[in-house]
Amino acid sequence: MEQRKQEVIEAIISKAWEDASFRKELQVDPIKAIEKLIGVKVVIPEGKSLVVTDQTDKSKIYVNIPVEPEVESLELTEEQLEAVAGGGHKIWTDFVGSLFPSLEQCLIFQK
Repeated sequence: MEQRKQEVIEAIISKAWEDASFRKELQVDPIKAIEKLIGVKVVIPEGKSLVVTDQTDKSKIYVNIPVEPEVESLELTEEQLEAVAGGGHKIWTDFVGSLFPSLEQCLIFQK
């Protein structure tokens, strides 16, 4: 099932890259555009909405501010638990690095 979900996501992104009209449809009504592409009904969790933004302009750096994690339900690996217990910041570093790789590469600090 997870493999199928990954394939669908790849198909959506590929189609959006090659077809500007699909990309516009995806922004206006993402559920309808995706259903039309894959031929299967798309159901998202109640109370949620799907927002698609076009981030294909290579002259801009996009940063998505993610929802804050629910710390109470967060499960950490042994390595992460050790880092937290030792006062390390590896979790935050890994988190930021995975979410904002383009931004990290573009940051240049001058003295």
